[in-house]
Amino acid sequence: MLHRRHFLGLAGTTAMAGLLPGLSFAQAWNPGKPVIVVVPYPAGGPTDSLARLVAQEIAGPLGQTVVVENVPGGAGAIGSRRVAQGPADGSVLIATTNQTHATNISLLPDGGGYHPVKDFAPIALLADLQHILVVKNDLPVQSVADLLALAKKQPGKINCGSTGQGSASHLTLELFKAKAGVDLTHVPYKGSAPLLNDLLGGHVDCSFATTPTVLAQIQAGKLRAIAVASPNRAPHLPNLPTVAEAGVKGVEADAWLGMFAPAAVPDAALARYRALVLDVMKKDAVRETFFKQGMTVNVRDAKAFAAFLQDDIKRWAEVIKTANVKAE
Repeated sequence: MLHRRHFLGLAGTTAMAGLLPGLSFAQAWNPGKPVIVVVPYPAGGPTDSLARLVAQEIAGPLGQTVVVENVPGGAGAIGSRRVAQGPADGSVLIATTNQTHATNISLLPDGGGYHPVKDFAPIALLADLQHILVVKNDLPVQSVADLLALAKKQPGKINCGSTGQGSASHLTLELFKAKAGVDLTHVPYKGSAPLLNDLLGGHVDCSFATTPTVLAQIQAGKLRAIAVASPNRAPHLPNLPTVAEAGVKGVEADAWLGMFAPAAVPDAALARYRALVLDVMKKDAVRETFFKQGMTVNVRDAKAFAAFLQDDIKRWAEVIKTANVKAE
């Protein structure tokens, strides 16, 4: 009887798919077991927050528990490698960033042990983290022009902190230095918290830091924002010029957050996840939550994401090679 009921269930699903034009096999696909969304970073950061919100939203439609698992280490490579080498049945996804899928391939030995394009299928790019160029309050700088003038008077004397060697904030700095033709001394930190502490303490002069890292300090008047390294102005700081508007072209360096599945996941599973995630990102409450956390919602579907990813890999490979950036 169990076998017969199972057969009838499948037959019913097939019949419904044929009778109802709005129901496809992709829409009917279900993983059949709990889903794990790997975050290759510690809990509490923007990627973790995004993953937990999306996981919560897709669990209901899937009819399955969706659990976020933090697998930090190796600049995100450990968690990314686990997903690339893990089951491709649709039960494991990854929520991750430009670090794991655009720059590690050029920074880490053997790209960290995985290939960001060959080993993964894009689901969607969801949000950006814009890099704000901030300076400490007692630096006599009110604009990008002021910073450039000071740097040219004192080459190598202005210290610019980042969240780590080869991090997105470091690569943004290197891109800025190349485009502006100035000599700024890079000071790597182990993450955003120690960088912020030294910015506030006046021990480092400036930084390209993501909006969630510095927004509250800017709004409180504890740091001075002079530009945003993005093609668009920051919605959180709409009066702040872009670096291009401030006179230095070509410094568009948004970090991004997106979701992938292993490359061999069945087409029906991919289609299901892609539709679910895009639906999640249409919800005002979700978009508002991301905004409050300092993210800029910038959704690209799988096709647009795949094309963007190829371009991003090439762009940062050139910056890394030109600046001779080595991973720690």
